[in-house]
Amino acid sequence: MSRTTPLGAIARGLLAGAVGTLAMDTLLYLRYRRGGGTDSFKDWEFSASVKSWADAPAPAQVGRRLVEGLFQRKLPDSSAALVNNITHWAFGIANGAAYGVAAGSLRKPRVAYGPLFGASVWSGGYVVLPAAGLYKNIWEYDRKTLAKDLSAHLVYGTTTAAAFALTSKGKA
Repeated sequence: MSRTTPLGAIARGLLAGAVGTLAMDTLLYLRYRRGGGTDSFKDWEFSASVKSWADAPAPAQVGRRLVEGLFQRKLPDSSAALVNNITHWAFGIANGAAYGVAAGSLRKPRVAYGPLFGASVWSGGYVVLPAAGLYKNIWEYDRKTLAKDLSAHLVYGTTTAAAFALTSKGKA
């Protein structure tokens, strides 16, 4: 039986993370439309409505802090949408790589590991983002908000695990 190499697990994890991120975004977009949103998927996905840092969501704010801290340069308002997309996708894809390393070290990757993975990504956000001043503490959110956010991350985790397992056939 051939084993997954670390590089192979990372590569498949990166791909799986991208698939998982797209699945999560699809769910979030469908909820947005059901709630009365009118933007096309393309405009919604690429944050067309984000015009400044004042209306930029948490991923944009994290990316902004990273770039401005590293390069010691202020980013203009016009970069908020782009930074939001890059940070969101980079985080989803990078987490997929981490999942790939973990799942690739197991005898057989299983889709059943996905919900736990998604829940861990979700819970990590409620530790890091409040500490960064970008989210409230978890106990300050209502159950409905937390449930909607958790369910989106469960879709991300499950889809990432499924994509990883599909690309691992015969590898583990």
